[in-house]
Amino acid sequence: MSDTVTAAAPGPGEARPTLSRRRVLQFGLAAVPAVCGAALLSGALATSHDVVRAAGSVRAAEPEPAGGTYDPSAHHWAFVMDTTTCIGCGRCVEACKLENHVPPDPQLNRTWVELHVQAEDWTVSVSSPQGGGHGVPAEETMPAAATAVRNAYFVPRLCMQCENPPCTWVCPVSATYRTEDGIVLVDEKRCIGCGYCLIACPYGARYMVPAGDTTPKGVPGIADKCTFCYHRITRGLLPACAEVCPVNARIFGDLNDATSPVSVAVRDKRVRAMKPALGTRPRVFYTGLEGEVD
Repeated sequence: MSDTVTAAAPGPGEARPTLSRRRVLQFGLAAVPAVCGAALLSGALATSHDVVRAAGSVRAAEPEPAGGTYDPSAHHWAFVMDTTTCIGCGRCVEACKLENHVPPDPQLNRTWVELHVQAEDWTVSVSSPQGGGHGVPAEETMPAAATAVRNAYFVPRLCMQCENPPCTWVCPVSATYRTEDGIVLVDEKRCIGCGYCLIACPYGARYMVPAGDTTPKGVPGIADKCTFCYHRITRGLLPACAEVCPVNARIFGDLNDATSPVSVAVRDKRVRAMKPALGTRPRVFYTGLEGEVD
């Protein structure tokens, strides 16, 4: 997603150094699978909430719901992304950037849309021009190299809000954590910009806010990602991306409510999560990805 990631916070008066994402990956990618794999097999790692309680740390205040009536223990939020209806218009990407003050750089996104082209030999090529924020140009829908195309479809991407998230394991300051209702958030007052969570995320769902830009809370140089628009869903609103989708390809709701759109979709559609073998247990499910979820 991002071309650069920021190193640890500098001292007073020092310039904040940056590392290329490629260099960070070179240093950390070899170690992370071993750490994460061991954790998945043993199940011995504590959750981020356990770490926070043990350290006696205090979280930044989470969004207050309207009227103070929101009960996080009562909800189990999830998304179903319907690749059979997504038209790749990019409205979701634009709405997300506006709602969450995501930097305008097309490589920095909380959500993006990919074009997946499946060749006759079942191999899949993936492209996401400009993050899909302005739609996918006609020439991209049928690449010249794809002489025999079996299928082509759009795939909305975002943070998977894993129930067993690797990003929380590797954060050295517990800045990445899960709320009681299972949404993974970043405490911007604690994040030191080390970039470990970017490496640990197997879905490429995080980016580092570059110097000069800000997140919604005005803190530069920290990790950012999709939050399911937590400030909206705790007030009874849809995430911005789901609200603007013209074909209802982004189906959002509460799995604790059997009548919610997402519960109906999970029950009635053939849905699967991406990379299920990792044991991250995503809360984002997909239709139409049976041949490439791993």
